[in-house]
Amino acid sequence: MSLRDQDEIVDAELVEDGRLVRAAPAARPLVNEHTVLMPGEEIPTSDDPRTTYTERDLYVSEETAQALKEAEEEGSPQRRTAMRLFEAWCAEQGRVAKPCTTATYTEYGRHLMARQLKVTTIRHYMSLIRTSMPPGKKPDNSLFLLLLTQYRKKNKRALRRKEAFPITLPYLVPMMEKAEADDRPIGWRDSAMFAFGYRFLGRSIEDVDLDLEDVTILDDRVLVWLAEDKTHKGEEQTLVLHDRPDLNLVFRLRRWVRYLAEQGITTGPVFREVLRSGKVASAETRERRGATKRGAYLRPQTVNERVKLWFGAAGLKTDGRPVSSHSLRAGGATDLGMNGATDEELEEAGRWKKGSRIPRERYVRPAKDASKDPFRKIPVHSPEAQTSK
Repeated sequence: MSLRDQDEIVDAELVEDGRLVRAAPAARPLVNEHTVLMPGEEIPTSDDPRTTYTERDLYVSEETAQALKEAEEEGSPQRRTAMRLFEAWCAEQGRVAKPCTTATYTEYGRHLMARQLKVTTIRHYMSLIRTSMPPGKKPDNSLFLLLLTQYRKKNKRALRRKEAFPITLPYLVPMMEKAEADDRPIGWRDSAMFAFGYRFLGRSIEDVDLDLEDVTILDDRVLVWLAEDKTHKGEEQTLVLHDRPDLNLVFRLRRWVRYLAEQGITTGPVFREVLRSGKVASAETRERRGATKRGAYLRPQTVNERVKLWFGAAGLKTDGRPVSSHSLRAGGATDLGMNGATDEELEEAGRWKKGSRIPRERYVRPAKDASKDPFRKIPVHSPEAQTSK
């Protein structure tokens, strides 16, 4: 044995066959930035006898597991859509979608940019994907944001926001009248849904998630109870929607609710699927038609489709901006702003955050700017007038 071999010390223990086996590494401290120790306490280690976890400490019950699964499945429609598209792309690319790596996350961001999507759309989708990852498994978004900064500089059109055409009362009333022209239940539903959406200033998901138990119809107003909304998380509200002669919200909503009651429906969603027969679709029918996630509740996309249908059927035209379910919310906000509503009144009516610039900048200012024309101050040129001088 050489001197070098003699100087080498091997931390080992003897086993039966006489071979040397390296001993287990010494216990390492179990501390992080959140560790708090009291005076006299020792630093805890991985073999600290004072804390012994069993399987009971690590597993949740079947009931909790099911509740967590349902909570994940019932996430926002936008989150589900973002993840569905992301997972499909990952499957095509042979990548793991959840939890994804930073490289996969960055590559998908570049993929969205290659499709020339709007900056706001890309940022929103990528945020939904990142927050959908398990706790502690979120990818680093710094590289994606670096690419997005360059994308903004090189694609000015991608900064342009696509706004919905505002369905103000001059557009809304003909739509509702057209829907009711045939005096069919589906028209009663749609006109009630449009009148409510305009007056409620709701987001389409809020409209279709409305329950009969949360609505009280009085002679001149409708009371709506909300457990929370996008702006007021965990904060219940009771909204008072006063009626008006051109909207006829009370009549239209009461007619539809009465029709539901005639079929024995007095609880659950207000707005439901109507079959060709005029009957409201049962839970069994909905399930056969594939409505497993929403059950009796309509999809927000259904409101979108019905708004487009009756807007076109009424022979109405836009200024180039698209018509969508959001047009009802935009229309109510625009009518308020164009008729002297204060910022505070707009915020309260649409349940925007206090001090929000959205109602004034997106709905009111564009409408007012469109009506301004400084060239009106210039007298109209008349060749005849010039000749007579």
